[in-house]
Amino acid sequence: MLTGQEQGAFRTKVKRPWQYRRRNRMRYFMWAVTALLAYAFVAPLTSIALEEIPTTVVVLITNTILVGAAVALVLVTDSNPAGYLTHDRAPYMYAAGACLAVGIIAYYEALSTEPVSVVVPIFGLFIALSSAIGIMVLGEELTPRKVLGIGLGLVAIYLTAVE
Repeated sequence: MLTGQEQGAFRTKVKRPWQYRRRNRMRYFMWAVTALLAYAFVAPLTSIALEEIPTTVVVLITNTILVGAAVALVLVTDSNPAGYLTHDRAPYMYAAGACLAVGIIAYYEALSTEPVSVVVPIFGLFIALSSAIGIMVLGEELTPRKVLGIGLGLVAIYLTAVE
């Protein structure tokens, strides 16, 4: 967790992506909806695959496809990932990758044993937790509307996950 001084330094040095996106809200919205629609199929398709294919194989193949898409995106956008491997913010990138790996493997393991309708709402708690982390660690603004939204999200997850 960042100290108060580190948070202040982090906030002043780094422009957040949303500061750039304010000019083009619809582009952000289209990407978010695309992610929503695509990700909505991940759990059901994974669950079907896991009925007869081991979790380790499904994790490997689905994430190989993800890595292939990421490599294609890097090539098409002419990005230079090597230049960022030792960047000051690279440790955050590596930590995010480790968290993503643990999260995906655990998610797939859960889907291999329980119904989608039970696993996905519990997994969905990451939205509320990520919001809280953004507020507490990154100093994002906490508004009454966000509190209500997070609260209603928790209620929705509880109602769908608990039998």
